[in-house]
Amino acid sequence: MKEERLDKILVSQSIGSRREVQKLIRCGEVTVNGEIIKKPEYKCSPEASVISVDGRTLEYSEHIYIMLNKPAGVVSATADKYDKTVLDLVPKEMYRKGLFPAGRLDKDTEGLLIITDDGDFAHRMLSPTKHVQKQYIAHLDCEITDETIKRFEEGIVFADGTRCLPAKLEISPEGNRMIGIVRICEGKFHQVKKMFLSCGIKVVQLSRISIGNLYLDSKLPIGCCKLLTNLEKELVFIGNIH
Repeated sequence: MKEERLDKILVSQSIGSRREVQKLIRCGEVTVNGEIIKKPEYKCSPEASVISVDGRTLEYSEHIYIMLNKPAGVVSATADKYDKTVLDLVPKEMYRKGLFPAGRLDKDTEGLLIITDDGDFAHRMLSPTKHVQKQYIAHLDCEITDETIKRFEEGIVFADGTRCLPAKLEISPEGNRMIGIVRICEGKFHQVKKMFLSCGIKVVQLSRISIGNLYLDSKLPIGCCKLLTNLEKELVFIGNIH
């Protein structure tokens, strides 16, 4: 297995900055397989070694996967001159270099967003060819008709000729025709809003509740993050549209 510098491993796991972790190592706060290591340049395999910091075993992972309950008013970007970004909501202990939002939600759209540093994972999730389903709850300014549902099933065509893949639209379980459940497997700019607008309906509020079979944690407060478990990560690719 590939060996890396000890200080680099600790930095990659958000233990601290390079200077901070080097100080921890030189002060004897870090052990590898039970042995105190005081050299930051010491090399070991992060997967095959038991690394402890101040007596706590490091749970090493090559990549990180974060669920964010995105609030409105925050942009899905790594940096922005004018608005707060989703990365600004990631707590220090979860932050890693290279984090980015896997896909995007509009500034005023709320709900489930995954933040990661794993480009391959993001590509698998976002590629239309993978058919990963995204589910939204849309509050509307007028009622959904049977014709609206049919147009979604056939694939909405925007005024500029852009054609959307067939999507599933359902009325809310309570029977409120001004609340729709939308399932799509692509992510064009403002897609859900534009689809409804093409049917003469304006979206008043929009929130994403699931990606694949991964649902937004109902106990996760808006604006807060949690780490995904391995099972939750795999749920993203279960329940796809075929």
